[in-house]
Amino acid sequence: MKINAYGAYAGDKPLEPMQIIRRETGEHDVQIDIAYCGICHSDLHQVRAEWAGTQFPCVPGHEIVGRVAAVGAHVKGFKEGDLVGIGCIVDSCKHCEECESDLENYCDGMIGTYNFPTPDAPGWTQGGYSQKIVVHERYVLRIKHPEEQLAAVAPLLCAGITTYSPLRHWNAGPGKKVGIVGIGGLGHMGVKLAHAMGAHVVAFTTSDAKRDAAKALGADVVVVSRNADEMAAHAKSFDLIVNTVAAPHELNDYLALLKRDGTLTLVGAPATPHPSPEVFNLIFKRRSLAGSMIGGITETQEMLDFCAEHGIVSDIELIRADEINHAYERLLKGDVKYRFVIDNATLSA
Repeated sequence: MKINAYGAYAGDKPLEPMQIIRRETGEHDVQIDIAYCGICHSDLHQVRAEWAGTQFPCVPGHEIVGRVAAVGAHVKGFKEGDLVGIGCIVDSCKHCEECESDLENYCDGMIGTYNFPTPDAPGWTQGGYSQKIVVHERYVLRIKHPEEQLAAVAPLLCAGITTYSPLRHWNAGPGKKVGIVGIGGLGHMGVKLAHAMGAHVVAFTTSDAKRDAAKALGADVVVVSRNADEMAAHAKSFDLIVNTVAAPHELNDYLALLKRDGTLTLVGAPATPHPSPEVFNLIFKRRSLAGSMIGGITETQEMLDFCAEHGIVSDIELIRADEINHAYERLLKGDVKYRFVIDNATLSA
């Protein structure tokens, strides 16, 4: 079936209206009418070919929410009209150790929501800047938030799970001191989630102007990372620091803030590498430098349920489809609090 979408025909071209083809709904598929799709920084990197391997035309978008329009004959977990979401994963091998452990995000055969190989036309997946999507039921997520919050739920499908997964893996909670570096699309979710988990939350920002905003999100303390005295006051005190910044920067300053056996985990994906950290910053306190990538389907559902229970959504700015290119330019300048979300109804306008 042909549907309306927004995408780019080349890395140096703006996004524009186009039509794409979605497969018919198979026996185990769920067809979804997309209501809203968040804009992730990785969308910008991929569609502008700043990351290698972009296939064109490229339709980005992996923060998808909407309603079930149809289900295949063998689908049992969803029915027409259900509120659902699709995150960063639409397929995987289903039989490797990672898939059998509900960690499809680490499967070597994981198929991302856009720009990954598929037998569907045109040969690679096309994302959520579109009217509809058809996905195997295994990768569909149930949304329990009130419908009026649906647009603000969309970024949970990437920004939410990207920060929730390391917080859960490294046991953020009461009695733990947790740092969140960067107060953007990812970081503002990290602060909200760590606060809801009961951790003592310290937000790191380069901007003194963000102090009040970070406190409003749930930070107990806000540190301006350019202030050496403020940084030094927290030396050797953190159990976990989640670094959401998607630009190369000095990691040693944050490693020095970890207590013995503390972990600095990276979730931001810069286009070029960070400077190498000083090895003695790791050795002397048995500190760990780690990475984390989204989460599996089971954990993503757990995150959505946790957010529904605690009333957590993203802070968003809702835009029309014809405002996407302008939103990208603002995103590059950090001019958004904290996530752009597309009203997909405007794709047909």
